[in-house]
Amino acid sequence: MAKYRKLGRNSAQRKALLRNQVTALIYHGKIVTTEAKAKEVRKIAEGLIAMAVKEKDNFEMVKVTAKVPVKDKDGKRVKEVVDGKKVTKFESVEKEIKKDLPSRLHVRRQMLRVLNPVVSVPKEAAGRKRNTKEVDLVAKLFDEYAPKYADRKGGYTRIVKIGQRKGDAALEVLLELV
Repeated sequence: MAKYRKLGRNSAQRKALLRNQVTALIYHGKIVTTEAKAKEVRKIAEGLIAMAVKEKDNFEMVKVTAKVPVKDKDGKRVKEVVDGKKVTKFESVEKEIKKDLPSRLHVRRQMLRVLNPVVSVPKEAAGRKRNTKEVDLVAKLFDEYAPKYADRKGGYTRIVKIGQRKGDAALEVLLELV
């Protein structure tokens, strides 16, 4: 018996398809796809969530000082003249950040191997590059999903059968996070 489904694609296409669908599942919380694809995506997604649950508390808080540009009332950077050049004025701010311990950092990098980068676009700026933000799906896994599923021993996804697709009569399912 095979370890995985080939899904009628070569290895590069199959890997890209599964990465895209896992990314969409983590970002949106549910996707509609065929049953065979859903069963493959489920394996990968549940592995990622299990890693996040295992490493959710494996960090330490560290205080750092950062240089932040000074801004005026309009939100624009304040410039000052130094040696005849206009230079942005900076101030030092002390921040507290999470520092991953080595095992959590390793898990973070393993997740980034699977997940594709996602850019969120606000509805009012649709079609423009301005005000777009890259979504950190690894942080979403650690901060949102890991605490939610901490007391669960697996089975983080659910497959609900929808019916047959009109074009090719493939069985469509809804794959969602429980």
